[in-house]
Amino acid sequence: MDLAFDRQHIWHPYTSTLSPLTCYPVKKAQGVLIELNDGQQLIDGMSSWWSAIHGYNHHVLNQAAKQQIDQMSHVMFGGLTHSPAIELSKKLLALVPDNLEHVFLADSGSVAVEVSLKMALQYWQAKGEPRSRFLALKQGYHGDTFGAMSVTDPDNSMHSLYKGFLPQHIFANSPQIGFWQTWDEADLTDFKQKLLDNHRQIAAVILEPIVQGAGGMRIYHPEFLKGVRQLCDEYGVLLILDEIATGFGRTGQLFACEHAGIKPDIMCLGKALTGGYMTLAATLTTKQIADTVCGGEAGCFMHGPTFMGNPLACAVACASLDLLATGSWQAQTAAIESQFADLLPQLTRHQQVKTVRWLGAIGVVETHHPVNMKEIQAHFVAQGVWIRPFGRLIYLMPPYISTPLHINQLIAAIDSALDNHQLFHSAIEV
Repeated sequence: MDLAFDRQHIWHPYTSTLSPLTCYPVKKAQGVLIELNDGQQLIDGMSSWWSAIHGYNHHVLNQAAKQQIDQMSHVMFGGLTHSPAIELSKKLLALVPDNLEHVFLADSGSVAVEVSLKMALQYWQAKGEPRSRFLALKQGYHGDTFGAMSVTDPDNSMHSLYKGFLPQHIFANSPQIGFWQTWDEADLTDFKQKLLDNHRQIAAVILEPIVQGAGGMRIYHPEFLKGVRQLCDEYGVLLILDEIATGFGRTGQLFACEHAGIKPDIMCLGKALTGGYMTLAATLTTKQIADTVCGGEAGCFMHGPTFMGNPLACAVACASLDLLATGSWQAQTAAIESQFADLLPQLTRHQQVKTVRWLGAIGVVETHHPVNMKEIQAHFVAQGVWIRPFGRLIYLMPPYISTPLHINQLIAAIDSALDNHQLFHSAIEV
């Protein structure tokens, strides 16, 4: 493997070409193990950015891909259709809240968010009430494309660089009351005021239900989400739920909105949809919204990705949903959550630890100081684990098939890092 070429010419995500971080060469992956070129095996704590929920090289998913590729890898979705897309849409509609009836298959999570925003905009245009703004939450994150960036916190995110180039939307204070804490209605005050002041301009509210992911791995109280739904109904504003990170069991419910017992008007899905095999996403909405959009001036929804409804991805997604349908994920995520509840609080004995939190198969250690990415990544690899922190957050989103032994080793590796001052930057709060 030509690592010198990689270092000189390949631009990896969120890295500098001036001082590129070390990239570890992978030979293969199996189950929860990533095997490097030198034969070292790493326990994966990231599920490849939260997507490989069944682990790697799964025989059921492999078989689905092999069978489909012998039929067709792709045909355009404009004017054509095929069984994998039909079957996937049937399976999705059987899982999501029952008010959602139409499925738009997209390329990636960011595109699914773009689609949701365009749906909301076209909906209000078709109603003769054009609205151009969205209400989102501070510390939220919705993707890297321009529309998705515009509803991501402009001040407290990786996208602050683009402030001034993006449409200016409205951001309410993010919820402060944690999932396990006692609810206080005051947590909704700022959100309610923003909606009251601006609801006639707002096409939709968009937020990540229960867990704010890349914006800070914050896990908030279900009553906040329930209150948001009630306020959207009261003020006649659509509610978009970005379940790209939380969907398909990650929080201990199949979808995070189930913790609050609510239904969205539009839902975005991605990441784990194909079990981490390839990129695919979906945006789902109600019949009323879809029909209103299509009854407008354009006569249709104005979006159509080239690889929309890719048969190969749809076939693998169907197989992944079949694995979820066995129900094993419920016991698996419950076991992981129980282990997090036992072990993560023990890490608070370290002075470096500010707080810990968990829900389902999500575990978070928030530190007082930001990690030194190069040093801490090397430390984790030396410990035989793959954990990719950012900022002051060392977090775990392991595959559901991870055993107690795997979780123990992941947390032990974090434990071993917390007293090593070389793995953290100096005492500058970020």
